[in-house]
Amino acid sequence: MKRISLLASLGLCVALPLLAHAETAATGCTEVTVDGYKAPDYGCLSQQMGSDSDAAKASRKNREAQNVPVQKRPPHQVGLATPAATGTRMGNTFGVSVKPQRP
Repeated sequence: MKRISLLASLGLCVALPLLAHAETAATGCTEVTVDGYKAPDYGCLSQQMGSDSDAAKASRKNREAQNVPVQKRPPHQVGLATPAATGTRMGNTFGVSVKPQRP
C-alpha cells in the first residue's frame, strides 16, 4: 500500500512540471499556465497599478476616517436618544403621556 502511494506521488512530481510552466513577463510579474489556462499574479499587478505613495495616502485617509472624535459622531453611534427613535418608542403616546407604547 505504501509503495502505491509512493509511486503515485513520485509520478505526480514528475508530471507536474510538464503540465505547468511559469512565464515571467517584462514587468516582473509571474504568470503561471496550467493546461492552457493562465493565472496571473494579482498581488504583483495591484502593486504595479498603484504607486506606494498613493497606497500610503489611502491608508492614512482610512485611519483618519475611522478615528472620528466623539463630539463629531452622530448621536445614534454614541448611544444618545434621537427624536426619531424616541417617536418610534413612544408611538401614539408621544407628547401625550409619559408611558411609552413600546418598552
